[in-house]
Amino acid sequence: MRHGKKINHLGRKTAHRKSMLANMACSLIEHKRINTTVAKAKALKQFVEPLVTKSKEDTTHNRRLVFTKLRSKDSVAELFRDVAPKVGDRPGGYTRIIKLGNRLGDNADMALIELVDYNEIYNTTKPEKKKSTRRAGRGKKATTDAASAPQDESKSEAENTEAKSEAKEDKKDE
Repeated sequence: MRHGKKINHLGRKTAHRKSMLANMACSLIEHKRINTTVAKAKALKQFVEPLVTKSKEDTTHNRRLVFTKLRSKDSVAELFRDVAPKVGDRPGGYTRIIKLGNRLGDNADMALIELVDYNEIYNTTKPEKKKSTRRAGRGKKATTDAASAPQDESKSEAENTEAKSEAKEDKKDE
């Protein structure tokens, strides 16, 4: 029975498990999303969220604490430089686990774990559209001269359509 056992050991010894979680956390920070099994994703969520919380306050002490867990200078730098400012106002819940189904080889439950603020699909803020008008610019004389030629063509097209509609009406009358 597993009464009161909060850590999923993932079928590994302690050193192997810590190394695996550190490598997965580095990959998550670098790529912003990774595919893994559901059990590993849940263990990784518990591993990486306290590190992101520590990265909100950029102090030497916090950098050293995070480095002892991650063991990668590049990942620590990216976590404090890029990820922390983006999640600075969020009170927690920095990762999202999305279940994908079963793996073909061994039928293991697969999941996608990602950093929440880096997914454009689920973000509620939409990028602002550029305002545009349909009318042509008439500020300069050079543009009016250039614009007058296409307007003449459009007038001739309008006259042609009127002539065609009159011809159709004449045929109907006969």
